[in-house]
Amino acid sequence: MAGLAIVALALAGWRKNARATPRSPRGESIVRRSWEPVPIAEATTTLYKRPGPMRRVTAALAGSGLAIVIGAVLAIVIAFGTGYLVVTLTDLLKQ
Repeated sequence: MAGLAIVALALAGWRKNARATPRSPRGESIVRRSWEPVPIAEATTTLYKRPGPMRRVTAALAGSGLAIVIGAVLAIVIAFGTGYLVVTLTDLLKQ
């Protein structure tokens, strides 16, 4: 199966491109357009201000709350899945 997949990929790459690429003569340069400088705008910005201690405490509490909620939901889903699997397999053994 893997060999057939490799052959299919090789044959798919064998076809010509949809758009033909023009061949450039050896004397001509690769870049055909004239070089123009790109304008750069310099602007000042405000300096970085560290968040205050209250914002850090709020972020830590919110992150901890999210971790607890996601962990609880994940534990419930895993417990129900495991319970369903055990009940289903024991019913199959009884048959």
